[in-house]
Amino acid sequence: MQLRLFDSQIYPVFPEDYQEIVEVWEASVRATHHFLLESDIQYFKPLILNEFLKAVTLFCIKDNSGAIVGFMGLHEDSLEMLFIHPDMRGKGIGKLLLQRAIGLGIRKVDVNEQNPDALGFYQSQGFEVVSRSPLDGLGKPYPILHLQLP
Repeated sequence: MQLRLFDSQIYPVFPEDYQEIVEVWEASVRATHHFLLESDIQYFKPLILNEFLKAVTLFCIKDNSGAIVGFMGLHEDSLEMLFIHPDMRGKGIGKLLLQRAIGLGIRKVDVNEQNPDALGFYQSQGFEVVSRSPLDGLGKPYPILHLQLP
């Protein structure tokens, strides 16, 4: 995949894009969420496709061929999801999406405590840990760090 960020634009996501979005989500999760079990990925996958994507406002970045390489989901003042295809990590896509989110009023994000790369990314962008929950939003034993812009 090739992408030149000066050529890129952030696009809205439509329901017909959901399957491709889930493919990016799964690839990203497999590359970064090593603490998840295969059964967890299979549990979350249909929830992402059938429920969670409908609950957020979605934006994506596409490569030069039109394939989605990263996306984010926003709800009120929270960034609910930000996933980058593993082949495209480190190219500024996450930062570009996050900057747009902040420009749209996003001030909060939750991060799995076992995902130190994500935590470091958000902290490098000015977010601070304000609290911790021992379980994720579905009651699974994956602690969540709640971050906020000061």
